[in-house]
Amino acid sequence: MSGNDVRMSPLSAVGLVASREISIRVKSKAYRITTLVMLLLVVALTLVFKVIGGGGGGADSTVGYVPSAAQLAEPLSVTAKSIGQNVATQQVPDQQAGQAKLQDGSIDALLVQDAQRVHVQVKKTLDPKLKNALTVLESQLALDQQITSLGGDPAKVHQTIAQSSIDELPPLEKPYDYNGQQLVLGIVAGILIYLSLMINGQSVAQGVVEEKTSRVVELLLSTIKPWQLMAGKVLGIGTVGLIQMVLIGAVGLASGLGFGVLTISVSAAVGTVVWLVVWYLLGFFMYSIVFAALGALVSRQEDVGGATMPALMLVILGYVVGISVLPTDPGNSFAEVLSVIPMFAPTLMPMRLAMGGVPIWEAILSVGLVVALIPALIWLAARIYRNAVMRTGAKVKLRDALSAA
Repeated sequence: MSGNDVRMSPLSAVGLVASREISIRVKSKAYRITTLVMLLLVVALTLVFKVIGGGGGGADSTVGYVPSAAQLAEPLSVTAKSIGQNVATQQVPDQQAGQAKLQDGSIDALLVQDAQRVHVQVKKTLDPKLKNALTVLESQLALDQQITSLGGDPAKVHQTIAQSSIDELPPLEKPYDYNGQQLVLGIVAGILIYLSLMINGQSVAQGVVEEKTSRVVELLLSTIKPWQLMAGKVLGIGTVGLIQMVLIGAVGLASGLGFGVLTISVSAAVGTVVWLVVWYLLGFFMYSIVFAALGALVSRQEDVGGATMPALMLVILGYVVGISVLPTDPGNSFAEVLSVIPMFAPTLMPMRLAMGGVPIWEAILSVGLVVALIPALIWLAARIYRNAVMRTGAKVKLRDALSAA
């Protein structure tokens, strides 16, 4: 027996298992269809953003006005711009023609009667933002009338107001300059990593159970060691996921720049994709090692979800904090702290990095902590895997897997 028991080198054993996983999964119809669907979805979303962002000439609302209210057109545009809105105006021959445009949706509101007050008509309801701009305009008209009645010149008053400004002292801390597109890129990066961890991480656990129940693992472990089988499986599935992630990132970047949806610098967009790949690799290897160990505890596919749930909850928590907190408060202190903790960093830190404003020491610290944790997880997971993968039937308790010789 000993004369025929020729074990491969550790590197060759891991490479053999990894190449087997890559070959099987890349050739599978499900993988190819899933990848194609995701790529088409990325391009479709880019086109949707293009249409949404390009519609209406960039105006938030379009307001029509009859000739007698023409004096309100320019003040309305200026007033709207002062409160962060872009309102386009267009003259209509009369109120009846304006009402026809309201009916077909060509305009959002119609100014009627005269320029002494704001008389507005809509199809159904007045948009709250547009109502705010019109209310400010009405306040200015009332003020102008009071100034005129007191013998003043409204034009000079407005000029004086326009030239006035506050004396803003230097801030105590340098503010982060968040770009709207960077926020979107950050959220997309977090979603992609979250989905990849959920799909590919679960695939590792399911693959372990599949081999365990089919007794294939007994044949494999007669040639290679348990940790080599686990490492090869994680490496193989991770490589397949990486191929998918790079393709999605490249196609998304190319379509965003090609269709003119992304107007940020190419270096910033490429940097987001690079960080996406880095954090996918770090997050996948960290969690998949754990998923492989937890998958070895059970012998049925229906038990995989329950066994991996504790680890999945950490992935989900980081993702939920990212998409719920960062879009409205990118500098949130709680999210900043969590993004440095290894269990939450794979989903939170790439979001923050894409948004910008992350101190370099935080990025280095978060990467360093994950890299330092992975060897410890490999040792712990290898022990659990070795002691549980050959035991079929009832679920193996984690305590028994850790304490077995």
